[in-house]
Amino acid sequence: SVSLIPRAVPGYSRRAEPGSGGMARYLAQIIIVGAQVVGRAFARAVRQEFAASRAAADARGRSGRPSAAATSISGMSLQEAQQILNVTKLNSADIQQNYEHLFKVNDKTVGGSFYLQSKVVRAKERLDEELQIEEMDRVRKEQTKQSET
Repeated sequence: SVSLIPRAVPGYSRRAEPGSGGMARYLAQIIIVGAQVVGRAFARAVRQEFAASRAAADARGRSGRPSAAATSISGMSLQEAQQILNVTKLNSADIQQNYEHLFKVNDKTVGGSFYLQSKVVRAKERLDEELQIEEMDRVRKEQTKQSET
């Protein structure tokens, strides 16, 4: 048989010649290694998604049942509402000030966006609901303390 590859090439094997089945073995090894790499990456992605899902569930659990209900009713999370109105703490004065500014800036008569203006309104409504929930919790705690004494 006439070989196309000189014998001086390192790693040369007669089994690697076409027709001997060596190429099929190398191709199978490449496919197996590729599948292992993809499998590991997929497993890592699933673990990360599971961890993120658990963290989100824990965050929802910490926010409390009334807050979660307010989120589902308004369709906007507390964090989203805070981002829209650019507030970090629930302070009614800051919320009102930012609301008025953003509402005026996004007024359609001054070239603003009705969509953004409606987002600002929904964000304020959501933050107002959260303030009411906190107030109810505060009153409930005070009543509990008074009834214990």
